[in-house]
Amino acid sequence: MLDFWAKTSGTWVNTLAIAIGTFSGLVLRGRLLSNMKYIFTQSTGLIVLFISLNMASSLLKVKIGKIDGILIGLAALAIGGILGEWWQIEQHLEYIGDWLKAKFKGSGKFTEGFVIASLLFCIGPMAIIGSLNNGLTGDSNLLVLKAALDGFISIAFASSYGIGVGFSALPVFLYQGGLSLLAGGLAQALPDPANAPPVLLITGVGGILLLGLSLNLLELATGATKIRVSSFLPAIAIAPLIYWLATQIL
Repeated sequence: MLDFWAKTSGTWVNTLAIAIGTFSGLVLRGRLLSNMKYIFTQSTGLIVLFISLNMASSLLKVKIGKIDGILIGLAALAIGGILGEWWQIEQHLEYIGDWLKAKFKGSGKFTEGFVIASLLFCIGPMAIIGSLNNGLTGDSNLLVLKAALDGFISIAFASSYGIGVGFSALPVFLYQGGLSLLAGGLAQALPDPANAPPVLLITGVGGILLLGLSLNLLELATGATKIRVSSFLPAIAIAPLIYWLATQIL
């Protein structure tokens, strides 16, 4: 029987990496010219764009009868987006960021950094599969790899957005740690998480959300055209639900 540390070791490493990356970015922040900070953010946006396209392709691997994963993803995004706007998820996340900003006397783009980093670090297959592996077998390798990536991205983000990026470690800790602790129950439903259709759908929809985030980072979508990525978060949970309903009907 694995103990608490063995099940959540990767999450602790990931949380620490974000904290160290944020600190490093803050140290560099005062030494970088504004155009260099912009290049840092752009390089991160391009990497996120590449990752998102690879993740989104997971939708092509799911098919139920004549219904393929792209249609399921479209339905999930439409329904999830409506629910997200109804529940005002974007506003609630910004409220949490503003509260943290006031509580810890943050400044500048604190809230924007918190929201963007939280979304980026929590969406993706590495967070899900890595947490399940860690919780089931104690294998933290995937989360340690994710920690290295998140740490580097934290440096880039913190140099542009400030200390708000560091507070994204809290939702990462709660999300990944919770998945790791729940892994035993999930394992019965998902014996092969990496190839399970529900996980592939979550990965694909998550990839589309990251695509929207990358467009925002690269400032290809601004003002009225800025993509409200947070509002689409319910789509991640709705996609496997639509898959389950489709398997019952078809």
